[in-house]
Amino acid sequence: MLSVRMQRDQGLGRILVLLVLTSGYLVSDAESIDYSDVIPDSFSFASAEPLPEFQLEPKDGFIVKNRPVQLRCRASPATQIYFKCNGEWVNQNDHVTRESLDQITGLVVREVDISVSRTQVEELFGLEDYWCQCVAWSSAGTTKSSRAYVRIAYLRKTFEQEPLGREVRLEQEVLLQCRPPEGMPPAEVDWLKNEDTIDPSQDSNFLMTVENDLIIKQARLSDTANYTCVARNQVAKRRSSTATLIVYVSGGWSSWTEWSECNAQCGRGWQRRTRSCTNPAPLNGGAFCEGSAFQRVTCTTLCPVDGGWTDWAKWSACGTECTHWRSRECQAPPPRNGGQHCSGSMMESKNCTDGLCTRNKKASIEHTSYPMDPGMGVTVYAGLVGAMLLCVVLVLCVGVLAYRRNCRHLHGDITDSSSALTTAFQPGNYKPPRQDNPHLLLHPSAPPDLTATACTFRDPLFSLQQGANDGHHKIPMTTSPLLDPLPSLKIKMYNSSNLSSLELPAEGHSDPEILSLKHVGMGVTMVRDRDVHHTLSREPGHSTSVTLGNLGGRLAIPNTGVSLLVPPGTIPQGKFYEIYLTINKWEKTTLPSEGSQTVLSPVVSCGPSGMLLSRPVVLTLPHCAQLDTPTPDWTLTLKTQTHQGAWEEVLTVGEESLSSPCYLQLEESNCHVVMEQLGTYSLVGQSCPPQPACKRLQLALFAPRAPCLSLDYILRIYCTQDTPHALREVLELERSLGGVLLENPKPLLFKDSYHNLRLSIHDIPHSQWRSKLLAKYQEIPFYHIWSGGQRLLHCTISLERGSLAVSQLSCKICVRQVEGEGQIFQLHTDIQETLSPCSSLPSGGTCLSSSQVGPYAFRLPTSIRQKICASLDAPSARGCDWRLLAHSLGFDRYLNYFATKPSPTGVLLDLWEASHQGDADLVSLATALEEMGKSEVLVVMATDGDC
Repeated sequence: MLSVRMQRDQGLGRILVLLVLTSGYLVSDAESIDYSDVIPDSFSFASAEPLPEFQLEPKDGFIVKNRPVQLRCRASPATQIYFKCNGEWVNQNDHVTRESLDQITGLVVREVDISVSRTQVEELFGLEDYWCQCVAWSSAGTTKSSRAYVRIAYLRKTFEQEPLGREVRLEQEVLLQCRPPEGMPPAEVDWLKNEDTIDPSQDSNFLMTVENDLIIKQARLSDTANYTCVARNQVAKRRSSTATLIVYVSGGWSSWTEWSECNAQCGRGWQRRTRSCTNPAPLNGGAFCEGSAFQRVTCTTLCPVDGGWTDWAKWSACGTECTHWRSRECQAPPPRNGGQHCSGSMMESKNCTDGLCTRNKKASIEHTSYPMDPGMGVTVYAGLVGAMLLCVVLVLCVGVLAYRRNCRHLHGDITDSSSALTTAFQPGNYKPPRQDNPHLLLHPSAPPDLTATACTFRDPLFSLQQGANDGHHKIPMTTSPLLDPLPSLKIKMYNSSNLSSLELPAEGHSDPEILSLKHVGMGVTMVRDRDVHHTLSREPGHSTSVTLGNLGGRLAIPNTGVSLLVPPGTIPQGKFYEIYLTINKWEKTTLPSEGSQTVLSPVVSCGPSGMLLSRPVVLTLPHCAQLDTPTPDWTLTLKTQTHQGAWEEVLTVGEESLSSPCYLQLEESNCHVVMEQLGTYSLVGQSCPPQPACKRLQLALFAPRAPCLSLDYILRIYCTQDTPHALREVLELERSLGGVLLENPKPLLFKDSYHNLRLSIHDIPHSQWRSKLLAKYQEIPFYHIWSGGQRLLHCTISLERGSLAVSQLSCKICVRQVEGEGQIFQLHTDIQETLSPCSSLPSGGTCLSSSQVGPYAFRLPTSIRQKICASLDAPSARGCDWRLLAHSLGFDRYLNYFATKPSPTGVLLDLWEASHQGDADLVSLATALEEMGKSEVLVVMATDGDC
């Protein structure tokens, strides 16, 4: 029975093969495909299988440039599965087949892939597109998939219709039409407003139609901008020409003012009243108001009448004081209509006895003037003597008290040295001994006073100060016991050269002792640049300093973005330097820019400038250059200031050579300078033709914090560079003036177009307020902003309210560059309330330095750093060395700079530390190493680090 069944199955299999081959021959006589391997030799009919079902069918695809399209299908159950393209079977060798078993049903699952190239699609003739279909076999029959079409993707360069610029009135509906270029697949369209993508879901005033047109439902002043239609598909991206939309406002008359007073003081005259074309004021070329701005009517004023005296009345009777009186009144005529009152006295008096009362009075006085009694003189003299004795006693008492107080001060200067040593590092205030006390200096048995140069100890750290006669020597103190190390302590001082250094013996002093040296307070005098003494600024938030050794550290000025990274090994072993970092005040330094250049960063000094570094340090500076454009618009130059005050170019970005002394890494808002010489640095730039460059500005609106008690009200709008330090200067100034920030600063891109910055105020309620500006707008000259040297640029808007009862102020303040971008402030405030600052911007008050010393200043542990350097410093033939790490981290703009260093990987890791100081997790570095295949380094990072 088994042999009979096998013979039957083989016979059925041969019949099926003949049918397939016969059908294939009928389809195409030209087919030469060998199907001996396609169809199995025998089919098993032991169990009936269902027809194949496709779990994955091929999908349409597009050939972009010369990249082939991958088509894939999957069916179950399937004995065989192949592709047929444009009616022809695809060669078996072009198939990639995978077979698996369905765990649930136990059926065979087959999956097959083919690649379709651009040449295959282009060789197809006819109107029909290139298509492929998947065919699957099972013992129950065959199943065909749906067709997948393969087309060549493209996008033409020319728009069928581009948007056109228009001028529309306020609140008018606007239609901007755009027909993208022909393409396959059809292009998707986006609209840009001043290079920002328009999202109708975020702004309901915009609407995009099915035909890709842009509709602005009601034109606003803020809609005045440049609009661009952008078409993109898988191949390319096309931009239309820019359409400029200007929203204009036609002028409207304000309410009439009250009638003025009559201009004639007496008789017939005129009265007038006025109105202004400010409700609203014409804007962006809008029409001016029609009609007269004033009206005049006649008036009559009553003439003033001056008052006149009546005649004197009769004299009164003679009184007891020998005088009599008479009076008159201002009633002939009385003053009327503002006339002057009578001048002179209303009453008059005189003696009525011809002088007899005066002689009697003198006689009475002469009669009572008797000589002094002799007894009264003795009493007076006795009183004077008693007062003198009392004064003498008081003077003696004061002298005794002063003498006792002197004695207490004298004994207070004699201090036991042992007690001073044992308590030298306890928090407290220590008073230096008086230099004019000879007992302390000449006593032969007294031990030396080791606290002679001590100062105020703010914490367990130490502070260096100079005594009255110790020149410029600086003696460090450590937290180790003082009595034992004193005999073996060796201090090496340099005062005649550029530097001030301290050298400690390596013998007997471990790293924890060296780490006890901490940063020195502000105001320490340091030796710099050829015996020239430089004193750090005491102003809070503008400078910092710290004493560093071989372990390195990081200096940072809070809320400014300025920092200095001193890697381990930069300072030689056993030496310590006082490193400082300060932001120079603009009024105390010359500008680094010249010609058409603009200052893009603060002027920062770090020193001492003559210090010899064993490896590069990294200085981080914030900048305000707009760098996100696809084409380079900037020529950026790093400059340094010489000892004579002149500025010299250090390098120009993109023009580095082997002689370049440093490397500059640019980011969106910061730049990191890898350098080997400390000094004064700043970043400047200028436009790179043909495109004008843009710098980022911030606009800040301030008003008085205190309630307004007068009719006048002042608003100030500042225009400053978009750096943390520049905004902080404005906040500090306004705090001293009693101002408060009304809302968050607004960004503004200022273009190198020689156009000024224009400020204007709109929508003032003229029935309650009036502007005291003489012109419709104010302007800040272009060069004042572009040069970067004019600090705290601002405009003042003076307003006057109609009465003290007016408390609400609502208006719009428009700030925009002529023929450029702009911003609008919406102001709604109560001027009779105490205003509170807006947002959580840095207050600009006193801030402590965030400087760090030793290993705690670095995110990457020393052990991991050493392993990475040992693995990547040596050149690799495959390129899997420090060069690939620089490419992965984005530091590969000029690799020759790193190649000249003893450890290129170490410099790259220092630059990574500086650029990730705010978010320095090890994930980004670990990801780069993982892509390089450095698994042995990842194992070290997983065990020693916290990746």
